[in-house]
Amino acid sequence: MKKVERINVMMRYINNRAHFTISEIMQEFNISRSTAIRDIREIEAMGMPFVAEVGRDGGYFVMNNSVLPAVRFTDNEIKALFIAFMATRNNQLPYLKSRQSLAEKLLGLISENQQDDLVLLNQLLLFEGTNPDNPDLLDLSDLPHPLLEKLIQLLLLDRHLSITVNEGKGIKSYRIYLLHLYHENGFWLIEGFDIKDEQKRIFQVDNLTDVELYPAENRLCKKKILDKLRKQEEAINLVLELGPKAISQYKKYHPLSVSISYTNPFQTTAMLKTFINVHHPEELNEITNWLLFLGGDIKVKEMPEKVVKILQERLSLFCP
Repeated sequence: MKKVERINVMMRYINNRAHFTISEIMQEFNISRSTAIRDIREIEAMGMPFVAEVGRDGGYFVMNNSVLPAVRFTDNEIKALFIAFMATRNNQLPYLKSRQSLAEKLLGLISENQQDDLVLLNQLLLFEGTNPDNPDLLDLSDLPHPLLEKLIQLLLLDRHLSITVNEGKGIKSYRIYLLHLYHENGFWLIEGFDIKDEQKRIFQVDNLTDVELYPAENRLCKKKILDKLRKQEEAINLVLELGPKAISQYKKYHPLSVSISYTNPFQTTAMLKTFINVHHPEELNEITNWLLFLGGDIKVKEMPEKVVKILQERLSLFCP
């Protein structure tokens, strides 16, 4: 561990303890006694108010009501933070106003030469998803859905939610247990377990009109929910292996109830596993249309006979 990194970690270590000794510092950071003493003196010189205790059980403690001193950044650490911000602009991220204030504070902490470097990087570097006509990191032009931050705050308290969704044909309410909140193809999506219908559903955050915590009465515990999902997964009857062209088609459009898992780091192959209710005409028709939309770059591992028959009938119209 480099010295700058060790000092920063050591400050957090010390600030979280009422009392510490040289021996504890030596053991925690695997350093010599002389190095531990030098590090402690350097941290003390930065403004952390230590009080030394003499005697056999002596050591140091931090005075009450003290605060952690400012953390120092190297040039490369500042660039790493700034580029991380740049890479996520124009992505409708939550806490965007807070990120803007963080970037402004970061710029205010550094020298004019360092500021010039960051301004130049902001002009030169473009990442996937960046709008080249609006690359300014400090411009809040891509605020997320106003309920996204509220949703995240509620999730930190509880994952049992009552959501109201605009489904085009009307407003509908659901009681869900949220499994995941994720960002895909420019949209924030909720993957949740519908408590009433006992099935997994996916909702676009953009379609939310309200979200609240669900009252504690008559809840299903997490273990029961996961058990029900596990049993449903055992009933999966459609398994496909997708190649790069099919993945490209998938990204253009897919039913919100269907997701894929990539099978290599380059995201050029993926597996699709889902359950098709062959006794539900609307769902069956939607899925078969979508399978044709994916194209020929798929390998069928498992598929209901009824779906196979419908696909063959439709393909025969084009290839008599």
